Amino acid sequence: MTKQWLFVALFGVALLSSLAFVQARENGEADPSQETAQAQDAPAIDATEQPIQFPHDKHAGDFQIDCQYCHFSAERSSSAGIPPVATCMGCHAVISGSDAPEEITKVRDYWERREAIPWVRIYRVSDHVQFPHMRHVAAGVDCASCHGNVEEMGVIQAVEQELTMGWCVNCHIEERASIDCAVCHY
Repeated sequence: MTKQWLFVALFGVALLSSLAFVQARENGEADPSQETAQAQDAPAIDATEQPIQFPHDKHAGDFQIDCQYCHFSAERSSSAGIPPVATCMGCHAVISGSDAPEEITKVRDYWERREAIPWVRIYRVSDHVQFPHMRHVAAGVDCASCHGNVEEMGVIQAVEQELTMGWCVNCHIEERASIDCAVCHY
């Protein structure tokens, strides 16, 4: 008898959830799959929009500075983090940046004003998705898997990479990672 009530209760919850989803769609709420597609169709960010023309190819490529030196919270947080000006000044207090001294001057100006550099965000997943960087770093996933070969880019730009649910699920299947919905939707 208890099993029957459990089955009826689960069926009722599933039915009510389905009705709520249909009602939300009929009321004009956005379809999450459309949000992802719209975000991907958005034009790539023009490098001139960044406040500092930061040369990733110079830092990550020529100097072989590890991504996590600047994006320090990637190994312990969902967010990779944006480096504080102090990280830049750790080197540029003494290194003039002979290739682009005007950019180093901008960095020093932010430092002197005690202002964060207002970087323009390049990568974004839909609001209903969580991308835990720390889990991917712990699993040994190379940053280039999602972000492209940053060490070959000048100013960072969005790569022609599908950051869709299907792309992520396929990667999880290939890497034998969990495909439980709650891994990304929590």
